[in-house]
Amino acid sequence: MNFKMLSGTLIASSLLLAACGQAEDATKDVGKKVEDTAKQAGDKAKETADKATSEPKAPNGEAEKALNKAKQYSDTMYMSKKGIYNQLTSQADQFKPEDAQWAVDNLKADYKKNALEKAKQYAETQNMSIDAVKQQLTSQFDAFTEEEAQYAVDNLK
Repeated sequence: MNFKMLSGTLIASSLLLAACGQAEDATKDVGKKVEDTAKQAGDKAKETADKATSEPKAPNGEAEKALNKAKQYSDTMYMSKKGIYNQLTSQADQFKPEDAQWAVDNLKADYKKNALEKAKQYAETQNMSIDAVKQQLTSQFDAFTEEEAQYAVDNLK
């Protein structure tokens, strides 16, 4: 009888120890998940802070408006940097030169891409030759740089 009782006690003890071991593993898993979540939250906060500091702060409300207008001109009309500046300071938009300059300096635009899109428009809608497209892109009106215009005609399909 003592042997059966001893065996039962040993089995119960073994089961209890195994359960404790699993509980300890589960606790470690939960702890690891908490650490991972905290790290992700910290990474997200750093990313947000980096983004906030990487976007330039407008010196005034007019400069901010000029930047928004510049983005519209770049994204919808595919204008050059100089073309955007000229438009912002024109009789139509009437931004102060310093606000317009701040806007084009802080606009994140791909002017080679803009030149290519403008070249496609000229080639498709006005049936212009490659030479005429390049001349138009570098004209006083469109005001793309020679490099931007060359990229456009080289990549025009």
